[in-house]
Amino acid sequence: MTDLEKAKEFFAADRYATEVTGIDIVAVGEHYAKCALTLKEHHTNAVGHVMGGVLFTLADFVFGIAANFEAPSPTVTVSSNIHFLSSPRGRLIYGESKLLKDGKRSCFYEITVSDEDGTPVAIVTMNGMHL
Repeated sequence: MTDLEKAKEFFAADRYATEVTGIDIVAVGEHYAKCALTLKEHHTNAVGHVMGGVLFTLADFVFGIAANFEAPSPTVTVSSNIHFLSSPRGRLIYGESKLLKDGKRSCFYEITVSDEDGTPVAIVTMNGMHL
């Protein structure tokens, strides 16, 4: 079984991200994850834009995978900050992690959410605590 298959099997238990939101894991590695989401009508708000919570859910799921896949102990979010940059174009968005610091008790990641053209839509920073 590949690492991607293992990650998909393990994180299928995160049913809100995978079933309700529809996020798919497309790549995984040590302290790294990339996920994709095909946008649908139920992801939009009353004015027709993608709901901010959808972008945050994508980033949070990416963080959860990057910080927890085959990790020696669970990592939980302590704080996060999202900066909305633009509305996505097209129907596909991606979230990709970048580990900035991994310490004994905490970690810090930057998650970039981009559209199918590669345009950044949101930047999310997440501080995690290793339990």
